[in-house]
Amino acid sequence: MTNAHDLEFPVQNLMEVTERPEIVFVKGDGAYLTDHRGKRYLDFVQGWAVTCLGHCPPVVGEALAAQARELITPSPAFYNEPSLRLAGMIAAHSRFQRVFFTNSGAEANEGAIKLARKWGRRFKGGAYEIITFDHAFHGRTLATMSASGKPGWDTMFAPQVDGFPKATLNDIASVEARISARTAAVMLEPVQGEAGVLPATVEFLRELRALTRRHHCLMIVDEVQTGVGRTGTLWAYEHFARTAAEAPDIMTLGKGLGGGVPLAALCATEDVSVFEHGEQGGTFNGSPLMTAVGGAVLTKILEPGFLPGVVDAGNYLGAQLSAVVRDLDLSHERGWGLLRALALGADFAGRVVTYARDELHKHPGWDDMGLLLNAPRPDTIRFMPPLNVTRGEIDRMTEGLRIAIDAAR
Repeated sequence: MTNAHDLEFPVQNLMEVTERPEIVFVKGDGAYLTDHRGKRYLDFVQGWAVTCLGHCPPVVGEALAAQARELITPSPAFYNEPSLRLAGMIAAHSRFQRVFFTNSGAEANEGAIKLARKWGRRFKGGAYEIITFDHAFHGRTLATMSASGKPGWDTMFAPQVDGFPKATLNDIASVEARISARTAAVMLEPVQGEAGVLPATVEFLRELRALTRRHHCLMIVDEVQTGVGRTGTLWAYEHFARTAAEAPDIMTLGKGLGGGVPLAALCATEDVSVFEHGEQGGTFNGSPLMTAVGGAVLTKILEPGFLPGVVDAGNYLGAQLSAVVRDLDLSHERGWGLLRALALGADFAGRVVTYARDELHKHPGWDDMGLLLNAPRPDTIRFMPPLNVTRGEIDRMTEGLRIAIDAAR
């Protein structure tokens, strides 16, 4: 492996915030990335479920180029057509009448926290607490880290933001035990992605919606990772909300909404949208350049047959992973749609990821090729391929995965 300081690129000038392999990616095409040495990688991470149509899809490039010739940003103090169009599309295909665009999922979740607290002050006697869940991940701002349930995050940048009691996913009694007159909302991911793809059960989500209604609390779904088709429905809340009354009050989006560009959204029902002028904003939020891309991405995902294709691919990926579990004597696979995980049953996931990336090229049929996987936990591999992934690409990934697991353990 080349030493980082010997690379053509001055990597030492980037702030150290994560451990990165000594690879510089220079090109992306669909399910593949190419590094500075010309080595190609089959990518089943896709920017953590960001490039939902694969790398550099024509619809994204064309939308960027066309909008860049017309208007990049007039400032969020004015309306612009692409943001109005995208907000209208989200409203038309969800139960949320109001949309505020942001640049990241963390920013959208920060907005959801602010909105719930404002609602609690106005309609519930100053209620400000938001019940969240152990192992949850909502972002890396001070408030969203406080809302998250990752071990150690409660002291990392202490003092943390107060008001986020933690419950246990799929345990409705643990939620009810934490509800009080101070509770404004309950916030959760339908599938805890960073925790290792831990789905909430449909039964639990329905019980939670009923519980929040009984106690006059809001329900917030963080769909930064699950939204925009990732689980096989346009929004993951559709798996449990059979009627409008069962749908949540607030939803946040990110990652796949921009198909690779920085775009996220805070979505709320009309009666919950209580921000007053000046309470929410952002210099680049809702820019025409980004929302034009979001509109192109959502249009593609809404095409007839696209979401059924995600369901089919998700089922196929799940079946292939189940075969790996059976053949290699692993623990189990889990997930919804094309957000899936393989539980290895032992802590060697990091070695699998490294081998798949750096050593697969030594095996027949993998000449000058690697495979990109993600290990959110020491015993878990996560899969987030493009939503238009093919069965051939799933088969290819499965082949490389088997090789890497055998080598790593």
